[in-house]
Amino acid sequence: MRAWVAPAGRPGRIEGAELPVPAPAPDELLVRVHACGVCRTDLHVRDGDLAPHLEQVVPGHEAVGEVVAVGPRVTAPSVGARVGIPWLRNTCGTCRHCARGQENLCPSSAYTGWDAHGGYAQYAVVPAGYAYRLPAGYTAEELAPLLCAGIIGYRALRRAELPDGGRLGIYGFGASAHLTAQLAIARGAVVHVLTRSPTAQALALELGAASAGDAQAGPPEPLDAAILFAPVGSLVPLALEALERGGTLSIAGIHLSDIPSLDYDRHLFRERTLRSVTANTRQDGREFLAAAAAHRLRPTLTVYDLARADRALDDLAGGRINGAAVLRIDPQQGGGTDI
Repeated sequence: MRAWVAPAGRPGRIEGAELPVPAPAPDELLVRVHACGVCRTDLHVRDGDLAPHLEQVVPGHEAVGEVVAVGPRVTAPSVGARVGIPWLRNTCGTCRHCARGQENLCPSSAYTGWDAHGGYAQYAVVPAGYAYRLPAGYTAEELAPLLCAGIIGYRALRRAELPDGGRLGIYGFGASAHLTAQLAIARGAVVHVLTRSPTAQALALELGAASAGDAQAGPPEPLDAAILFAPVGSLVPLALEALERGGTLSIAGIHLSDIPSLDYDRHLFRERTLRSVTANTRQDGREFLAAAAAHRLRPTLTVYDLARADRALDDLAGGRINGAAVLRIDPQQGGGTDI
């Protein structure tokens, strides 16, 4: 099969490769991949921001495709089902965190496209218990960014504890942010987007944001909650200072540059809260995909053929993607703008 790999010890590169089609383990599904989202975490894997866990790993953890074979212990889903392969790939199920419903904190957790080969390939395997059933009414390309950008944004929104009808600030406006904003607006939030990109600002207003401007200027009113999607630590003090009393800032990324010193009175006093987000639980994924079925989201996509995966990552790194980038693996799936 055709695939791309991120060579360990060679940051900043992915390379095309011919690999054997994987065979599913007893509890796994073999999936013919139709589309795979291009996530900023893939950049962190490629560029060495995340230490390599697997030599020559195939990146990609937003894969959508069709089940073509199942292991002998799998009872569902069956061959022919459309499924999603997400970031969270496995947990121990027995540690104190798993027992508390916090499987995202499991010390033995494993991740697609980092600990095991992912979706930048024509075929991929996934444990059946970690694959998602997908909502109807979306193309494969539209579904792909929901599987990480959407789910992580949903967990970040939950962690921000936005009150009903509250004022939400969103810092950065890429794949995850533009989906999270739509869901928050559908639920009655007033959303203010803080991003330096004029193109992203225009998209935010098109999707229903109350305002869109540069983070340095700040939002037009105090925020009840905020989510930092941009991996820029210097934005943390700005976002905290923009919070109303009792507000919460949720940091959605797996990687963040250094945070400058915080002033307790300006940034944290009056019960402001700073929270991180670590992966997600499967329950988060199920809840978000149910919400995506109930509220038709409009992913803004740039679609690349699999052969241009290297360019897709370069464009993401260079800030040239508006919304989400997606690799089309199966050319018969259709939709989007070809690159």
